[in-house]
Amino acid sequence: MTDLIRSSSLSCYPEVAGSVGLDPMQMMRKARLPPACLDKPDTPIAVAGLRRLLELSAETSGAEDFGLRLAERGGLTNFGAVGLIVREQATVGEAIDAFSRFIHIHHDGMRLDVARSKQTVTVAMHLRGRHPRASRQSIDMALGSVHRIIQSLFGHDWRPQEVHLHYPPPHDRKRYREFFSCRVIFNAKDDAILLSAHDMDRRIPSAHPLIANYLRKRIEAIETRPASWEQKVDEIVRLLLAGGDCTVERVAEHLACTRRTIHRRLAASGTSFSAILDAQRADLVIQLIDDPARPLTDIAVQLGFSAQSATARWFRGRFGCTITEWRKGVRPLTAPPSATAA
Repeated sequence: MTDLIRSSSLSCYPEVAGSVGLDPMQMMRKARLPPACLDKPDTPIAVAGLRRLLELSAETSGAEDFGLRLAERGGLTNFGAVGLIVREQATVGEAIDAFSRFIHIHHDGMRLDVARSKQTVTVAMHLRGRHPRASRQSIDMALGSVHRIIQSLFGHDWRPQEVHLHYPPPHDRKRYREFFSCRVIFNAKDDAILLSAHDMDRRIPSAHPLIANYLRKRIEAIETRPASWEQKVDEIVRLLLAGGDCTVERVAEHLACTRRTIHRRLAASGTSFSAILDAQRADLVIQLIDDPARPLTDIAVQLGFSAQSATARWFRGRFGCTITEWRKGVRPLTAPPSATAA
């Protein structure tokens, strides 16, 4: 199953890539990631594509710490709603618990396990992937981001007790000690950050209980992430269609696969790309035609039809009346459940 991550994780990529002499758009294309996702932070992209981009960028630039550089420029805002709810918790301990509970909404292949003892709290990070371990750059970026978020709750004077990384030491260990501001142990059992147990009781001055409660209810409503291929394709189709640029090729870019893979996977689930696109078009078109001032030619373009006439044929087949009749309040007693997408 393809794991997805919000494209906001790459919001600092152009800046970091440029700082080490890379052309960010060229690197995005090499990694087979859609460059347009940089302008749409809530768009899901394949974790495999992100990892490929990080490794290619580090290898091409020679910047061994490329993942850390991205983490260094990131922060809570990169995590969207998850970052907001973390920021509004009353204590650091509650913030870390909220982060571990909801991180899958931002990155559905990432898990944080929080283990407490009398003296130490261990925040262990696990990244799912095809291999037993995720790539080094993605680990640096992810664990570095976790460190930055915890640090932002305290202020820059905070230091963890230790940081553990499972892979062998890099050429420049000093860079890692400077970034994490503590002892860094390589060839460790897990990728983890160790804090003092006393740190968990630290109050967060900017926290607002009412806002935290409101955000928790909102985020719990969207907590379940798409799990099947059908659900993930449906999510991406909905987002791309809203932007007026949805094709099976574009969806394949976001899932880091080929269009053939999408067709095969959906067929195995008993559906098709055309059926998903048709259903999402039906939801979107009702919103679009509610605005009587919106030209039908604009609606056709956003829905991905080649001409206004194609939109008209599809709409009549889908809803049993014309768009003009619908706008006048005509609602057929029965409407065809589906129609062939143009």
